[in-house]
Amino acid sequence: MTGHAADAERAGRGGGRAFPGPAAGPDVFTFGETMVALRGSGPLKLGGTMQVSVAGAESNVAIGLARLGHAVRWAGAVGDDEAGALVLRTLRAEGVEVSGAALDAGAPTGLLLFEPRLPEVTRVHYYRAGSAGSRLTADAVEDAFAAAPPRVLHLTGITPALSATARSAAARALRLARGHGSLVCLDVNFRARLWTAEEATAVLREWVPSVDVLIASDDELPLCLPDGPAARDGATGPPATGPAAAGTAAAELGARAEALLDLGVGEVVVKRGAAGATVFGRALPDGPLHRPATPVRAVDAVGAGDAFVAGYLSALLDGEGPAGRLERAVTTGAFAVASHGDWEGAPTRAELGMLGAPPGTVVR
Repeated sequence: MTGHAADAERAGRGGGRAFPGPAAGPDVFTFGETMVALRGSGPLKLGGTMQVSVAGAESNVAIGLARLGHAVRWAGAVGDDEAGALVLRTLRAEGVEVSGAALDAGAPTGLLLFEPRLPEVTRVHYYRAGSAGSRLTADAVEDAFAAAPPRVLHLTGITPALSATARSAAARALRLARGHGSLVCLDVNFRARLWTAEEATAVLREWVPSVDVLIASDDELPLCLPDGPAARDGATGPPATGPAAAGTAAAELGARAEALLDLGVGEVVVKRGAAGATVFGRALPDGPLHRPATPVRAVDAVGAGDAFVAGYLSALLDGEGPAGRLERAVTTGAFAVASHGDWEGAPTRAELGMLGAPPGTVVR
């Protein structure tokens, strides 16, 4: 395929217009490890009570999309235990289809502990080595995908970091998506506790040419580039500040996004936290498009990135253009920041307009 033809194809599939895809399957198919999550009220070593829930990047996105009215299938693996039953029960209750999920009698469901240490700092402790989720197989994912090929495959950089089998499962899903014409969304979601930057680059760089929508924070983009972590700034010490430094950072961000577009990515969406988000793509007539974050009183930043992805994919599935996609993404991200929990604050479609209500509003 020529460069112009590839650009035209990406514009039609990821550039804001309705894109073709398997009609019989769900809107979105995703998979990964979802764990039981225990949330304390302070330092774990002091004991106290903990709130029980579930958490996982891919299932957070799945729940966010289901609440917005989309058909979503999740196909991770959980232990054949009470914790696994809680994961599946929660997803079913949220309208996520889990018939392709696997029960592993030989491994436990993973565990995640949240430890609020300062008002703005939360420590996360993982107990997932040898878990059922890390033993997910490529065959299980293929069976779940082939049963009903989706319009969109959503992957993250977390699943391939769990184990060699989980990495193979993600690679198999990527090939299946290409074969069935499903749009591919990749959220880099780098976790330094799971693998090194060099290991992540080796996998992500191989995936990049098959990705239609790549979502990442600005410091994750180098992981997807040929030079990998070396593409990061080589300066040591604290980052420079001031207008000149901001201009340099913006230029570097644009250059990295352009490099990814040159490698075949359809569009690059950069999450910038409180600064909002920016989308880069060949199909954007006026160049990169930026949307400031929606101001809210923040209570818990955990899960905001996953909520952002759910909003972006929701608007994409609805045929919204880049501006509409960013608008919905920052809105759903704001709901997450304003709520406790990974996914509990995800809005329904009817609630999307609530953030514009003045303080003290009572909805009767």
